[in-house]
Amino acid sequence: MAATARARVTHLLRYLQSTACQCPTHSHTYSQAPGISPSGKTTDYAFEMAVSNIRYGAGVTKEVGMDLQNMGAKNVCLMTDKTLSQLPPVQIVMDSLVKNGIRFQVYDDVRVEPTDRSFMDAIEFAKRGAFDAYVAVGGGSTMDTCKAANLYASSPHSEFLDYVNAPIGKGKPVTAPLKPLIAVPTTSGTGSETTGVAIFDYEHLKVKTGIASRAIKPTLGLVDPLHTLHMPRQVVANSGFDVLCHALESYTAIPYNMRSPCPPNPIQRPAYQGSNPISDIWAVHALRIVAKYLKRAVKNPDDLEARSKMHLASAFAGIGFGNAGVHLCHGMSYPISGLVKTYRAKEYNVDHPLVPHGLSVVLTSPAVFTFTAQMFPERHLETAEILGADIHTARTQDAGLILADTLRQFLFDLNVDDGLAALGYSKDDIPSLVKGTLPQERVTKLAPRAQSEEDLSALFEASMKLY
Repeated sequence: MAATARARVTHLLRYLQSTACQCPTHSHTYSQAPGISPSGKTTDYAFEMAVSNIRYGAGVTKEVGMDLQNMGAKNVCLMTDKTLSQLPPVQIVMDSLVKNGIRFQVYDDVRVEPTDRSFMDAIEFAKRGAFDAYVAVGGGSTMDTCKAANLYASSPHSEFLDYVNAPIGKGKPVTAPLKPLIAVPTTSGTGSETTGVAIFDYEHLKVKTGIASRAIKPTLGLVDPLHTLHMPRQVVANSGFDVLCHALESYTAIPYNMRSPCPPNPIQRPAYQGSNPISDIWAVHALRIVAKYLKRAVKNPDDLEARSKMHLASAFAGIGFGNAGVHLCHGMSYPISGLVKTYRAKEYNVDHPLVPHGLSVVLTSPAVFTFTAQMFPERHLETAEILGADIHTARTQDAGLILADTLRQFLFDLNVDDGLAALGYSKDDIPSLVKGTLPQERVTKLAPRAQSEEDLSALFEASMKLY
């Protein structure tokens, strides 16, 4: 890193670190109006764990036809994308369906980084097909698209925005019964096989948003590590960064019993509830796997052990963040992806500009964790140590800078683009990036520290250059 660039980044990070207000008004709490629970509390007093059934094993995909037969499925929708439709994971699924006498139709128009338009195309296909079960074979884009198709085909009179997260959509609770959905992840990042979340680009506002409901989580996730051998190195890296940030963000999120308002009815308790003792276990375990195996998985495509471990880490982190939530890295990532200009990620076979989700998330992580560390410095130091930092003589007030330096070194070792500037963004884009972050309250309010528009601007500026 050039001396002037390093000095500028360091100055911004120290500014972010030093501006924390720890008074009771501004630390740890939502800015929403308090709700009153049956117990009379204004903050929540309970958390709920919801996760798909998970089956793990090399070759386990071959069981999918038997699973559908056991469910009594007669007419199945198989969703994937154009690239994967020509690769072994989809062929293995189709062979199993044929062998077990399962009638199915293939939808292979899933868009990598889906949009509301691509979601609605898949939804129309699902409505026409009148399917009684779904199989999603692919990464997060495919699994999320399939969740949305299942939801709206099962609730055919609902408007699209009915279930989309507020404030962009109405955020209505899902009450309609959905059909069984089996997810077969082929990447090691989103953990979507475990969660009730479906993310998409809302093209009208050029931001990402999504649907979050326990009701849409897959019935079963078939985690087959053999599929990871088909991933290009950059896809391994970027999906691994998603696991990294899922673990870091869920572990450092506001605790569930500090989140307000407390829901008056359990159906209104959000899927993303804040850090909690069970999610913490999964997040830390996933982070240890990332620290040990991600670099190996990227650098050696034939390292089945490393790629298998990362496949599991994705599911582990999914269990954690699927119930605790994520915060600023993800909230800020949505406009980074949604406002992309001409950047096209290497080794992604797409016909449109694309910032992969994991890359858009991780580039802000050094700045974000510098900003949040004053609230839970011990957790920030613990995660820095897991990622390789020596914290024996560390001061708690330096927790954010230590974790930021550790993350920058981790990214540098994997040849990650040098900040948002390398993606085509400049200081002139910061107001638009901030504007795109503001609607992401579902996740940004889970950050342990409240943030102003000025704070978000400083975070984006500090993320323009990493090294």
